[in-house]
Amino acid sequence: MAKINRQMTLAEMDQEYEQFVEKFKPKRTTDDCFTPPNIYETVLMWVVQEYDIDPHKVVRPFWPGGSYETQDYPEGCTVVDNPPFSIITKIARTYMEAGIRFFLFAPYLTNFQIRAGGVTHIITDASITYENGAKVNTAFVTNLDPEFRIRTAPDLRAAIMAVEEENTRGKKKDIPKYSYPPEVITATQAGFISRYGIDLRIRDGEAYWVKDLDSQKEKKKQIFGGGYLLSESAAARKAEAEQAAGRLKAERETAATCWELSDRERGIIKAMERRSDK
Repeated sequence: MAKINRQMTLAEMDQEYEQFVEKFKPKRTTDDCFTPPNIYETVLMWVVQEYDIDPHKVVRPFWPGGSYETQDYPEGCTVVDNPPFSIITKIARTYMEAGIRFFLFAPYLTNFQIRAGGVTHIITDASITYENGAKVNTAFVTNLDPEFRIRTAPDLRAAIMAVEEENTRGKKKDIPKYSYPPEVITATQAGFISRYGIDLRIRDGEAYWVKDLDSQKEKKKQIFGGGYLLSESAAARKAEAEQAAGRLKAERETAATCWELSDRERGIIKAMERRSDK
């Protein structure tokens, strides 16, 4: 087959150039969670008040191109910053060994995996939208609270969430939620039934494709992705399938594996209790 030679259009040249340039752009990772200034100020204010630290001696070593290992840490300073989560254990250990005080943003779900010899896990589960668009459930880790290994901070969480709500107000799109009569099936409904292992089969003569219902036309609305009108018998089978899927969903959400304690672990617990009674 002969090769067709033709001149590239201007649009094609622009697209090719954009693809070429894209190769050299720095790729952002989950570590690139730059903190919104008002979120940081909220956390800093809480830390200053909670631990009575000097705000003028706060150090922020985590910035693009910076190195926390070569950063100058004046005597009496406190690091309050959002470090790369991928190396947070290494960072915390470095600060613990150097005797540098710190209060660091940290991942929520894996917070307890930050093992750095005596750190305190501040669990807030505060959902923060960072400046790269990443929405991360955030907690903290510190050596400013040596008496405790784990603690919650509901006042800090409330303060963060108030600012987060302000930051995201107007940016969230309210997706309309529609419900349909039993005689209508959408791809979303069929997906829900399939997800929970229910086998539903609709014959060709039992389904009639529609892009919208007559009641939607005057509102200029449509069924997203289209849908099918079902015969009465098919609609009944669909309703049974949805109910079965709903029951399975509820069972899966409530089912939890309960792990038992070993004799060794119970011995550790009793020993801790004896020490605390002394």
